Amino acid sequence: MSTSNRKQAFAQPSTNPATKFIEWKSNDKCFSYFDKAIAESLKGSDIDVIKEKANVSIPLPFKFLVLDELSFVKGWSDSLSGNIISNEVKFISKETLTAKCYHKNIKGENATTEIAKGLYKDIKDQVVSAGAKYHKSIYVMLEDGSLANIKFKGACVGKWADFTQKTRSRLADEWIVIAKAEDGKKGAVKFSTPSFSFGKSLSESEAKQADECFDILEAYLKTYLVKQDVNDIEVVLNGDIANDFNETQEASEFDDLDF
Repeated sequence: MSTSNRKQAFAQPSTNPATKFIEWKSNDKCFSYFDKAIAESLKGSDIDVIKEKANVSIPLPFKFLVLDELSFVKGWSDSLSGNIISNEVKFISKETLTAKCYHKNIKGENATTEIAKGLYKDIKDQVVSAGAKYHKSIYVMLEDGSLANIKFKGACVGKWADFTQKTRSRLADEWIVIAKAEDGKKGAVKFSTPSFSFGKSLSESEAKQADECFDILEAYLKTYLVKQDVNDIEVVLNGDIANDFNETQEASEFDDLDF
């Protein structure tokens, strides 16, 4: 019997174990992530140069295996000129979200202002008016066996919910493949979303890798979800498989689409 769960539980990693934080880029019709190593190597360069070089595109097709799903809110506050982000939760109808804005005060010092705290349905209006949107946080294993995080917002949340509504039992054992983007339009605004499909089932070695990734993630989340503090999540500036589909559907239906 494997002892990986027991060993990981004792390890209790304090930082998010995801090696990449990936987002869908609607205009580019692909995924991308912010490469901290590249950014560090360009330290001292113009901020726009760093952003351009360190934002790495991931060409399609893109493949991943779902490990867990959480929810949070994220955005930008025009009034405070800072990033808004909340803690991640498993169930938005049961667990408290605390949204905070990280910004500079009038003295130019780092400051934190709480935007809202409570169940999503109770703070949704405050969060949206402040400049943040509902996001889905999906922890995945990539083809190389590494652990990563994919964040969806707006139309992508709805597409993900539609795709997984009747296929959740397949998520534990099959790769998900995005081979193309799908075009959409709302009013005069054109946008794109990933086109989700299932790939091959996991091989025996891939299943073992997935178990190891999940053990690492589970150990982290057991500590993180107990703390429920926004300060414990990974801020990048630029579920178990039974997680309730209706939670995602409810949130995506309430939020205006943000492309």
